[in-house]
Amino acid sequence: MTLRMKDKIVLVTGAGSSGPGWGNGKAAAALYAREGARVFAVDYRLEAAQETQGIIESEGGQCVAFQADVSKSQDVERMARACAEQYGGIDVLHNNVGIVETGGPVETSEESWNRVIAVNQTSVFLTCKHVIPYMLQRKKGAIVNIGSVAGIRWVGFPYLAYSATKAALISMTANIALQYAGDGIRANCVVPGMLNTPLIREPLKDAYGGDANSMISQRDKISPTGAMGDAWDTAYAALFLASDEARYVNGSTLVVDGGLSARCA
Repeated sequence: MTLRMKDKIVLVTGAGSSGPGWGNGKAAAALYAREGARVFAVDYRLEAAQETQGIIESEGGQCVAFQADVSKSQDVERMARACAEQYGGIDVLHNNVGIVETGGPVETSEESWNRVIAVNQTSVFLTCKHVIPYMLQRKKGAIVNIGSVAGIRWVGFPYLAYSATKAALISMTANIALQYAGDGIRANCVVPGMLNTPLIREPLKDAYGGDANSMISQRDKISPTGAMGDAWDTAYAALFLASDEARYVNGSTLVVDGGLSARCA
């Protein structure tokens, strides 16, 4: 490790994994810690955040686990305050929270639509609302939002609410980046493509005939590389954007999809 994040305070939402293995947030939290960051690991399920904390601490890193529902303003305000009090500020906000529910406009219930919007999109509005003031105090900060190729491309099946939220993140990132560029705060968006992470297995398998193994095989074939990426591909992209190496990278969309979105057919 090169300690690219030495002494930085990194708040990661969705820092646990939705199932066995490495999800995007869990991998990012671990990687930030390996690169010297002090990590504040937030998840809706405290036990998931604590699992990430245990991994980081077992490797000699620093991490605090925290429970919050980032779709609720009071929880997010409490989260930001706790991180700042614990570590003395916030240098990086990594927004990784997301849920997957499939369906087009006819199949999707209003309840499902509202739930996905609240968790995937409103959460980013709320975390930025409550974390940016701490960054303004220090006149520096980096925000990394985790989007999806579903926000810029059709992915083979109806994914309306999820796609809408991930498209919104790209625009939200650009707005935030330009508004706060003069304050030393950067915002960028990572757009992963087909990934083999715990998040896809249960929510998406019905769209592939109900067989998780068949789904993985089919998604591997869709990727131009012949195999999906994984959580570490997202984590390393986020690490670059959060680090000082990306000090002049602002308002950008970094696509991590093996070339999927560059293909026309």
